Amino acid sequence: MAPEQPVDPEIVTTSANSNTISEMASNSSPEGIQAGGVRRTFGDVVAVDSIDLEAPPGQVTALIGPNGSGKTTLLLILAGLLRPDAGQVSVAGFDPVKDPRAVRSRLGWMPDVFGTWESLTCREVLSTMADAYRLPRAGQRARIEELLALVHLSEFADRHTQVLSRGQKQRLGLARALVHDPSVLLLDEPASGLDPRSRIELRGIVRNLAAEGRTVLVSSHVLAELDEMVDRAVVVARGRTVSVETLNGPQTPTHRARPWRVRALDAAVLLQALDRQGVSHGPPEREGVQVELNTEQEAVALLAALVRDDVPVVSFQPSAGVLEQAYLALTEDRR
Repeated sequence: MAPEQPVDPEIVTTSANSNTISEMASNSSPEGIQAGGVRRTFGDVVAVDSIDLEAPPGQVTALIGPNGSGKTTLLLILAGLLRPDAGQVSVAGFDPVKDPRAVRSRLGWMPDVFGTWESLTCREVLSTMADAYRLPRAGQRARIEELLALVHLSEFADRHTQVLSRGQKQRLGLARALVHDPSVLLLDEPASGLDPRSRIELRGIVRNLAAEGRTVLVSSHVLAELDEMVDRAVVVARGRTVSVETLNGPQTPTHRARPWRVRALDAAVLLQALDRQGVSHGPPEREGVQVELNTEQEAVALLAALVRDDVPVVSFQPSAGVLEQAYLALTEDRR
């Protein structure tokens, strides 16, 4: 039997007698993404063992884990490009295996590497995708101009994609994923190759898409960026879900004390004040003194106490993000 080959959802179209993809997307289910007990093997290699995941609409959910933990395989399953060996998957209320056309009509897929036709211009790439999704010709031009402006590629609209930088191709990939106005977005390493300004802009775009009620699932290794972008995170390792971290809301049971770094003009005065407050701390370093605090409320209380004690505090900030801390604690075996 020939090996299973992924199918690019960007080039799958409906039949001539069916509704257009855009019409289907406008009537999409309000449900987000649900996956339970998903398993996928490649011969003797277990890529996904038993992953559970929920990504609700109106939120940005991160999928994080070490290389080889099953993230990309899971995204391919959600996108309908791979068939799971076991488990249940629902995207916008539809099963990617049983009803792949309905899923693809509602899904925007941005892979980690943007494959494109180098002989086409940015405008032509988006126009080709709009035709593939059978968007009405009358509104295509306005939609393409809107997307080019959104990802700051208007000035490159008529340049061939072969001259684009890695970051510019990433931005074009995001625009391509949004052509048909999907209700669910799968973004695999969307910040890869982006300069700092573009990363900040990407963060704003993703947050706005979620605010519009879309389901956004982001897989990335740039944990510092995710801290400010996502509402919740699913941590996977060895092909299994090991934790769900909530960033906007009550902390999960896996929440641990968070390291903060305090720097003052006089380190000796700072250490004396911390000792009086009974706060455990590390040795003074160039970047300041590290303390372990359980909540942001504790951080506020400590800062207020230091100010009352006339400690000349210069900076007071987390020394590691919530996701970075959770990731390091839950993936100590690097798998």
